[in-house]
Amino acid sequence: MHNCEIICVGTELLLGDILNTNVRFLSKELAAMGIAVLHQSVIGDNSERLANELRAALSRSDIVITSGGLGPTPDDLTKEVCCEVMGFELAQDDSVLEDIKSFFNKKGICMAGSNNKQAFVPVGGTVFRNANGTAPGAAMEKDGKCLVLLPGPPRELEPMFIKQVKPFLKKYSSGVIISHTVRTMGIGESAMAELVGDLLDNQNPTVAPYAKDGEALLRITAAAVDEESANELCLPMLDEIKSRLGSYVYGVDADSIQQRVVELLSQKGKKIALAESCTGGYIAKRITDIPGSSAVFGCGFVTYSIEAKNKIIGVCAETLEKYGAVSEQTAGEMARGAREAGNADIGIGVTGIAGPESDSSNLPAGLIYIALADKDRTFVDKLITGRSNDREYNRYVASSYALNMARLYLEGFLGGLYG
Repeated sequence: MHNCEIICVGTELLLGDILNTNVRFLSKELAAMGIAVLHQSVIGDNSERLANELRAALSRSDIVITSGGLGPTPDDLTKEVCCEVMGFELAQDDSVLEDIKSFFNKKGICMAGSNNKQAFVPVGGTVFRNANGTAPGAAMEKDGKCLVLLPGPPRELEPMFIKQVKPFLKKYSSGVIISHTVRTMGIGESAMAELVGDLLDNQNPTVAPYAKDGEALLRITAAAVDEESANELCLPMLDEIKSRLGSYVYGVDADSIQQRVVELLSQKGKKIALAESCTGGYIAKRITDIPGSSAVFGCGFVTYSIEAKNKIIGVCAETLEKYGAVSEQTAGEMARGAREAGNADIGIGVTGIAGPESDSSNLPAGLIYIALADKDRTFVDKLITGRSNDREYNRYVASSYALNMARLYLEGFLGGLYG
């Protein structure tokens, strides 16, 4: 198996001004080709440091891929430094220059003289034309090493890699690496790992746990000669993991919990309505992020105040007086009120203290009650996040737990868990 390194070039990446999505895209694409990524680095726009990083990378790996630094400005030095390190000369390619001129002509913009710099390519190298920008990519091969140069903007890098670089690198591919992700909610990473502990030592496929806010994941990865063979290795492991984790699993290779909830609502022909307090519309936002959610979600109410809970969704004044706005009883009435007001099959109610301070009740920040009601029953869960000073975490995790409660209900598990 050939080894690869990725070097992302740009001071703006080091400063955090731009989110580096290129390294994630390239790593996944290369893994799928059976090319192992051993190292990733980010270098500012400094020729000496970039040259040192390139020499180190080429000493360790067969393939090095750079992104960024192919623009027309003086600080765009990647191409020049790469050619110096690899021992290639640069020369103007007239056909590339015409590409660049055409790009500006189509936009009705006069091309600046500095853009001529982008038409210079490595002599004896491979040129990758850029249909989405002005910076062509390139590849140089020498002494068993391959150096690939890609533009920085993802809208240019991604199509160039898929259409041109991927076929070019096929000769370095000795198989494929396939990964599948089992996504769970309602169980922590350590508890999940204990249930599958003996599987974590497996070699092919490998099993590795990961944690995200409010959920835990297991990634199953197999290497084989082709995709079908890799999937055949993964499937028995996936079945075993799903058997052990049961209702905690909300999907394999699923995009998100909200995607799963919208799918289930659609499949079962049901509608959901919401009454949110501390989450401030977060659940509604996540549901409506999913295309087609309008068929299953008609309305949500952000009832932040006591008055809104009482007047808009009908939480009894007596309940609010006796138990408080943050209580099991109030959450239950919010869920029932949302279902009735929204003319929905199920209602969700969420009330709590997002933090960082408590309210006049002196209840701890991070305490949240989540309720689900259908026509006949109401289920309530109590969530204590343990992060009193992290308002965003509390709101996000509360919305995740509410969505998961809906998922469990629609899959028929809720009665046994929150009876």
